Formats: sequence, structure tokens, C-alpha cells
Amino acid sequence: MYADNELKFVAVLNEKIELPKLLNALGHMVAGLVAQHEDREKMRFLQYHDGSGGLHPAISFYPFIVLKARNGNQIRTLRQQAIEAGIVHCDFVDTMLGASAEDQLAKTRATKEQDLNYFGICLFGEREVIGALTKKFSLFSS
Repeated sequence: MYADNELKFVAVLNEKIELPKLLNALGHMVAGLVAQHEDREKMRFLQYHDGSGGLHPAISFYPFIVLKARNGNQIRTLRQQAIEAGIVHCDFVDTMLGASAEDQLAKTRATKEQDLNYFGICLFGEREVIGALTKKFSLFSS
């Protein structure tokens, strides 16, 4: 087990969605998660320097685990649990794909939550709390 894990990042991805769409969603969710966190210092971004003097910046001290869900409903349930637990999170749904950001916003606004297809969710927080919510998910594999 990784030693530095009092906090962690976890992404849960819908295994029914094609990998290119999942990778797009994952990028958006991670950016959104970091953008909305009130205390980015808590995420402990490190600066890695290589032996040639090059910099590889902003890699978190904490682990980033990627898990898989069988479907969007499992992610919907996890999202609700994260809200109830006050966990910082960011999700991505099917209406967030489209010709423009304006189109995506309009499609999302016009769709009831129960009709959204969840591609994934990213969480950041205490290992014990996130672990309890995500223990039923297995590691993602392509």
C-alpha cells in the first residue's frame, strides 16, 4: 500500500462508455475538481526535477486511484453520497458532449437529473471517508 494516503483522489468511470469519451470526461472532471477546491494547498502539488534539470510540475503528493462502475446509476448514487458527506467532487454526464459549450449547457439544463447518463465522477478527500463510499468498485481496466 502507498504510504502517503491520508487523503486521496479517486475517479470512478462508467465501464459502458467508450474509452476516448471516458478520457475526455476524466480530464474535465480533474480540472473541475481542482478548480473548485477551496484549499489547493491541501492537495500538495509537488515539483519533480529530473537529473537533466528539467521540471515536471504539479504532481500531487497523494494517490490518484481510478475505479470502474458497471453503469451510470452507480455513479449517480455515489454522487449523492458525496454530496451528503460534503466531499469535494466533480462529475461528467452525457449532455456535456456537443458542438459547443453553449450547446452542452443548454442540453444539460433541459435534462432532468434522473435522465442524465453519468460518465464518471472524481472525488478528493479523507481516505477513510472516500474508501467507505467507493469500496464496492474495482480497479479500472481497459
